[in-house]
Amino acid sequence: MEAVEYFEVECTEEAGGNYYRRIAEVVLLDHNLLRVIRKLHIFIDPGVPIFVAVGVTRKLPGIVRLRDFADVAVTEQKVTISIGDETYLAPLLQILWAQYGKENVSQPDRFTIVLPPGQADADLEDLPVFDPSESMYKDLIYALLVIQPEGFKVRRQWYGDGKFYLVASEDTLPEDIDDLVREKFAMMGEQL
Repeated sequence: MEAVEYFEVECTEEAGGNYYRRIAEVVLLDHNLLRVIRKLHIFIDPGVPIFVAVGVTRKLPGIVRLRDFADVAVTEQKVTISIGDETYLAPLLQILWAQYGKENVSQPDRFTIVLPPGQADADLEDLPVFDPSESMYKDLIYALLVIQPEGFKVRRQWYGDGKFYLVASEDTLPEDIDDLVREKFAMMGEQL
């Protein structure tokens, strides 16, 4: 896993640690997450039992706005949105339907959306359509759920500001879990 700047699996049992390192490598590779993770530290103690995964992501792409994939032409008769890339068409339609009502949004062909005059905001081109960080963090947390030991159903997860963690256990989480998470971040040279 050369793409990741820091990757460590810490386990109270050496064989278990090696096993979970291989599991983590395969899962992250299968989920195509190696390009977004900069640092990852996994801690497993089957005696407690506890699983802690903390990490830092690389800089993520920004929010995709309407102007990034479409042109907007406003006339007195209508507002026409010409789609250049269909990748974000479905989320765009959902946003337009919610904002202007389905009855006011027509799509004569797959590359054109028409709104009645006066319906569109002046800053329609700046409309945020897709935030890649949202789906990436969900994918990351999902991958960590796959990596965690079977039967660990009590969980706490968090992501934001380029950092994330997942803590899981079979039983209730220890009261000092926040300290443990901060300690694992510190082992990577990071602060939570």
